[in-house]
Amino acid sequence: MSMLQDRLALVTGASRGIGAAIAEALAREGAHVILVARSAAGLEQVEERIHAAGGSATIAPLDLGKAEDIGKLATAISGRWQKLDLLVLNAAMLGTLTPVEHIDVKEYTRLINLNLLANQALVAAFDPMLKAADKAELVALTSSVGASPRAFWGAYGSSKAALETLLAAYADETAYTGKLRVTILDPGATRTRMRALAFPGEDEATVKPPEVVAERLVHLLGEERESGAKVRVD
Repeated sequence: MSMLQDRLALVTGASRGIGAAIAEALAREGAHVILVARSAAGLEQVEERIHAAGGSATIAPLDLGKAEDIGKLATAISGRWQKLDLLVLNAAMLGTLTPVEHIDVKEYTRLINLNLLANQALVAAFDPMLKAADKAELVALTSSVGASPRAFWGAYGSSKAALETLLAAYADETAYTGKLRVTILDPGATRTRMRALAFPGEDEATVKPPEVVAERLVHLLGEERESGAKVRVD
């Protein structure tokens, strides 16, 4: 029996790309997956594929930019389930690639709100359910530009650097429980809509599909690793 059988997982940004691939991989392993994203239509398509493959899922269309809605989601989920076994923080926006002095403040605010503040709100909202699990996992998707700054990627990279620092602190704060493990996952170059926007004209055939990242994540859940570790998928 899979270690994910009958476990509850929540995946953000689950309507397409890496998030959708992760959700489908977790469902194949027996987890019931809560699919979170803004696009109800996209979530429904992922849910249909999961059900067609014999898995189970619940869709939760949500704008993660609204902190109050995150609280409502947590209330609704905790009213149905007592614990959360896996939280995957995948949702993010790229924003405009531009020199630091040209960053649009309004867009940067939206980017920080989604890539950083929404994730902190999710951790705060679901912390009780994660700690109620026998062994919980929190996996957050990052980017190489979070640790290795690159010209024109200042806005996106700074949001990922802050996210890594935030979750490394959370890993340190919860290590005493021995029940909650945090992993920072860098998917590397992956065939996604965000990648296509960042590298227009790139040959998709030279970049790995999201399913490779999803399968690596599933394997990571069964590996020994300290909380707060960072893993890259090459």
